[in-house]
Amino acid sequence: MTTVTSVGAPGVPSPAIIPAARRRIRLPHSAKVITGAALLAIFVLLAIFGSTLSPYDPNAIATATNGVPQPPSAAHLLGTTNIQQDVLSQLLTGTRPIMLVAFLAGAVAIVLAVLIGVAAGYFGGLVDELLSMLINVSLVLPALPLLIVLTGFLGTSSSANDPLIALIIAVTGWAWGARVLRVQVLSMRNRDVVESARLIGERPWRIIGFEIMPSLIPIIASSFLFTVIYAIGTYASIAYLGLINASHWSWGTMLFWAQNKDAVQSGWWWWFVPPGLAIALLGMALALLNFGIDEFINPRLRAAGLSRKAACGAGLSRRFRLGLTPVTAQALEGNDLADTKPDRAIPDTEISR
Repeated sequence: MTTVTSVGAPGVPSPAIIPAARRRIRLPHSAKVITGAALLAIFVLLAIFGSTLSPYDPNAIATATNGVPQPPSAAHLLGTTNIQQDVLSQLLTGTRPIMLVAFLAGAVAIVLAVLIGVAAGYFGGLVDELLSMLINVSLVLPALPLLIVLTGFLGTSSSANDPLIALIIAVTGWAWGARVLRVQVLSMRNRDVVESARLIGERPWRIIGFEIMPSLIPIIASSFLFTVIYAIGTYASIAYLGLINASHWSWGTMLFWAQNKDAVQSGWWWWFVPPGLAIALLGMALALLNFGIDEFINPRLRAAGLSRKAACGAGLSRRFRLGLTPVTAQALEGNDLADTKPDRAIPDTEISR
């Protein structure tokens, strides 16, 4: 039987003898991440089954109260509008369009950002100049006026075309991520690992896919989430302004009708608070998930979200010194930067990779 020995820093377990249980990937356990994931799961379920769960037809009209909205009651849990349409049914039915538009726009925008930003940063020269000019032009264009012009061609007489609106939003939201990705690739294309792959004759697409892209995953994930948040706010805004079919229910459409009928001035809070609160909660869920992605991918942030007891058990102090990044012992294992004191705080300038 052959014994595997590994030379490393004294007091630090070698990767060859680290127990399998400690080498397993640990999912984020921060309260922020759990909250964000739970909220997003609820909204996804509402987007799928919202129309089925609606107690009434959101377009059903009754005028028994002479145009006065009714507050929440046992029959209408979130009250009614001025023509006695059920607010809860409108809220549930309007979840699917905003989720569809937001995630489709985020996916298309991040694909454009990756293609243009990575190509500009890696190839450089004339390609970089042309693509950078395209990015800069897209950044200086006013997004909302451009959206108003583009969605104006769709008209409001027919049913809303959500996929087309998502594409229009993606066209105005891809440039932010592309600019960040370009700068990151510019700093990576001259690294030794990329130069070595280039010297042995690797094709550009393989160098980008296997040497550069893995390091860009946190930026891509963060850009995607914030693009989705941007798409949620944008779609709600154009619906609130009445730029899409007002009979196509979404959270923005509910706010449009509430504003049109002076719900705020009249104090009919049950008409406009639920859709506004839903938009805020969905945006908060995506923002909280962004912290989880950082904790999951970036070893320097693995200590984030630990309780005081868990941090003490991991050998970490919850009172971090300014300018120092806490690194857990698990993140240091197998790293040539490991020291005899794995729980010490390592300055940012000391960790270059």
